[in-house]
Amino acid sequence: MSIPLSESGSLYSQLITRLRDVRDVQSAAAVLQWDRATYMPLGGATARGRQLATLRQVAHEKLCDPALGELLEDIEAEVDSYPYDSDEASLIRVARRDYDQARRVSGEFMARLSSHQTDTYLAWAQAREESDFQRVCPYLEKTLDLSREWASFFPECDRPADSLIALSDEGMTSRILEELFSQLRGELVGIVQAIAQAPRPDTQLLQQQFSESAQLNFCQKLMERIGYDFSRGRQDATLHPFTTSFSINDVRITTRTDPNNLTESLFCSLHEMGHALYEQNIDPALEATPLADGTSSGIHESQSRLWENLVGRSRAFWECFYPRLQGFFLRQLGQSSVCDFYRAINHVACTPIRTAADEVTYNLHVMIRFELEVAMLEGKLSIQDLPDAWNSCYERDLGITPANDREGVLQDVHWYSNLIGGQFQGYTLGNLIASQLFETALKEHPEIPVDLERGNFSTLLTWLERNVYRHGRKFTADELVDRITGMPIHIDPFLRYIRSKYGDLYQIEL
Repeated sequence: MSIPLSESGSLYSQLITRLRDVRDVQSAAAVLQWDRATYMPLGGATARGRQLATLRQVAHEKLCDPALGELLEDIEAEVDSYPYDSDEASLIRVARRDYDQARRVSGEFMARLSSHQTDTYLAWAQAREESDFQRVCPYLEKTLDLSREWASFFPECDRPADSLIALSDEGMTSRILEELFSQLRGELVGIVQAIAQAPRPDTQLLQQQFSESAQLNFCQKLMERIGYDFSRGRQDATLHPFTTSFSINDVRITTRTDPNNLTESLFCSLHEMGHALYEQNIDPALEATPLADGTSSGIHESQSRLWENLVGRSRAFWECFYPRLQGFFLRQLGQSSVCDFYRAINHVACTPIRTAADEVTYNLHVMIRFELEVAMLEGKLSIQDLPDAWNSCYERDLGITPANDREGVLQDVHWYSNLIGGQFQGYTLGNLIASQLFETALKEHPEIPVDLERGNFSTLLTWLERNVYRHGRKFTADELVDRITGMPIHIDPFLRYIRSKYGDLYQIEL
């Protein structure tokens, strides 16, 4: 049995103290980021950029401190005395990986990057409001320069995107992802074409006037019922929804509402709640260490997509909760059945907006972004040409062209608040992993669908806590998925799920 980190020997106590100092500074920066995206007045932008740059530089310098490296070397001599999956061995592995990576990047670069990210985020918000890419284009050109500079710190990587992908999905490379995505795209295109020939469900019941306060009230009650702990979190409105964690006991989510589309708040909230359930249920013994985080963007997205789609868009889920939703919106939904609602929220249509995409077409959106990232980093696509390239990819893969920049290249915040590269692959990896995990959970607990119909989430939530959440960042994504399912990440469970669900919905063979 693993020894609690706080009770380990003196070397571990020293290591934990140093790592917690880093974590505390990073968390303070995260609070400022959260405020910037929710309540900060525009006038605070300049000071906020300076504050974030300072905190990130301090955190980086603490993480790069040679004294931390020496401490890790002393402790690594003892690592074999602990089981591989122990907290101690895992902490040493992850801390060493973070330290080695951080040592490659200068504190001065991190300060420049942080300041630029704040400026770019604000320029993007204005550009998105005005649907004018040219307003933010110079900022994005600098972001591309900074992204290539980051890649230059890791010359051993075969391609510029690889070091950026590794930031959020360790073990993945651009070549591995290109092969995986090529296989998936080849299957999805035929499925989308087959569904396009089938009669379309009526979605008018979703496009009515829905009180935004009532939407938020329903979503809060729904998330509380599932298991999100509002005594250790909160939900606020923002331009582009996200989840942030300042500690295991302070995990916050954001959402957005559309008074003319009920699904916006419903599925944004369920999506972000999935992230938050992961963070709130990490083993408390890992608090304030590098292990108190998600394994990778792919694993994190597997949890948000699992709760948003495999649970939140299932017939069983709405058998329980649709009558409650009708109670909130009796005038709009009182004459519609749960079958009508289920078909409407699962209709397949090619939309220009990623976050509004259905389960079948969603990954095509992600693969477009991944393709464009790699092309920009490798000098095959200029920032000035990005909007045209974006629209061309949408015409090629989805048969549509965005009406404007807001619907197109400005819709996602990722490139405008971070680096270019490694920003999107986690969404598709998350869909694949979610299906693989859920399929395994159903084999072990075939009663889960009946539980969902009764509004009982304890079986599924307990299974996820035991197999995924509590481990935090102790294992890589590949290790975790193999431990749980007995096989590496692959596309077959996702394709089985899509073909079964949408074949039944559309009464066609997929």
